Amino acid sequence: MLEERTLKDMLYQEFARIGKCLSSPKRLEILDLLTQSPKSVESLAKGTGMSVANVSQHLQILHNARLVKFRKQGNFVIYKLGDSETIDFLNSLHKLSEKNLVQVQQIKEEFLNKSLELEGITLLELKERMDNGEILLLDVRPKEEYDVAHIDGAVSIPIEELEQKLSILPVNCNVVAYCRGPFCLMAVEAVEILKTKGINAIRLENSVHDWEKFMSETN
Repeated sequence: MLEERTLKDMLYQEFARIGKCLSSPKRLEILDLLTQSPKSVESLAKGTGMSVANVSQHLQILHNARLVKFRKQGNFVIYKLGDSETIDFLNSLHKLSEKNLVQVQQIKEEFLNKSLELEGITLLELKERMDNGEILLLDVRPKEEYDVAHIDGAVSIPIEELEQKLSILPVNCNVVAYCRGPFCLMAVEAVEILKTKGINAIRLENSVHDWEKFMSETN
């Protein structure tokens, strides 16, 4: 009996390592960014608003828990997720948090839906309208994230380039913009820019990973 208790204690101690690793909001943000594409320490520092030194410390903790891997590329160190199961875990964490925490629901409602009054579209509607050639799908994430993975048929125009490239959009087109998922504001900003220019635009709340899962389930 003592041996069984010892084994259980050891097992849950190891489980707790992951929990402790994810107790930092900034480490969760780093992992979210890495779901989109591998990134350098400098890129992660820019994306999270932290110093390179602080990002490096967080990455070391994530690496010790085997949640991230790294490789050298010239003078840069490039990090990526340890495996694809981390993406599923983070998606489950987001859904559980939204379900159980009123604050998450309020933030999403206020900043992503209600106050911005943005029309959305489901993945099924997106597929049907794309198949019918009714919409232009814009990926407004950074180009390196688009290059790693994107929704088939999407056109890459990073959000910081959108206003300068409006002239290349087809006349009278209906645009759907997407970015990193429901808690990313790049697509929200894109829709606002497009609407101020008289272009009919709506936002896709889902991410590329949501699309890939949807397609695997429908095929």
